[in-house]
Amino acid sequence: MPRVLLIEDDPSIREGVGLGLRRRGHEVSAAETGEEGLALMAGFHPELVLLDLMLPGINGVQVCRRIRETSEVPIIMLTARGDDFDIVVGLEAGADDYVVKPVRTDIIEARIKAVLRRLGDAGARPGIEQHGRLAVDRAGLTVAKDGERVALAPSEIKLLLHLSASPEQVFSRRQLLEYVWEHSYHADARLVDACVRRLRNKIEDPDGNPRYIQTVRGFGYRFGPL
Repeated sequence: MPRVLLIEDDPSIREGVGLGLRRRGHEVSAAETGEEGLALMAGFHPELVLLDLMLPGINGVQVCRRIRETSEVPIIMLTARGDDFDIVVGLEAGADDYVVKPVRTDIIEARIKAVLRRLGDAGARPGIEQHGRLAVDRAGLTVAKDGERVALAPSEIKLLLHLSASPEQVFSRRQLLEYVWEHSYHADARLVDACVRRLRNKIEDPDGNPRYIQTVRGFGYRFGPL
C-alpha cells in the first residue's frame, strides 16, 4: 500500500483519517502545518499527499506549489464544502483531485486507488511517439519538448496520453472526467479545465495559440491537428 503524507490542521480529521488509512495498510506520516509537511517530504518520501487547503501559516495552495517545484507525487486536496474558488486555485496549483470534508476513509481510499491507477493505465501502450516538437514516451510515462523533459503530474500525463492516442478526435469534458479521474459528476468538469490549463502552460508555446491541446467550443478538447 502506498505511503501517504497527510497535511491537516484539524486534529480530529488528522487522527481519524490517519487511523483509517493505517488500518487499510498504508504507512502514514501526519503533519499539522504546511511547513511541517514540507519538512517531512524529504525524509518520508510519500507516494501520495493528502493536503488540506485551509492551513495556518503556509496555506495548502502554497504547499502544493512548493511540492510541484520538485516532485510529481500525486496530490489529493481536502477541502470544505462550498470552497469552489479555493478548489479551482488548488487544482491550478497542481493538485490531481480533491475530496470534500467531512471525509470518509473509504472515499479517500477510493480516490487514492483511482489516482494511482492513472499511472498504471497510462503506461499500457509502449513506444515513443513524436508529435511535432513533443516526444511522448508511453512506456516510460515521460514527455519531452525539444529534447527537454517536461515534469507532469499523474492527471496531466494521463490526460495527455489519452488525447494524443487519438489525434483530432474530440472528447467531451464528461468523457475525459470519467476516463482520467473516474468521476461521473458534471460539476467536476473543473478538474478537466484546470488540468488542461496546467498542461498548456507546460507544453505549449507562450503565444496564446494552443497547438497540442485545442478547445472545440461547445464540445470539449482534442489533440492537434499539428
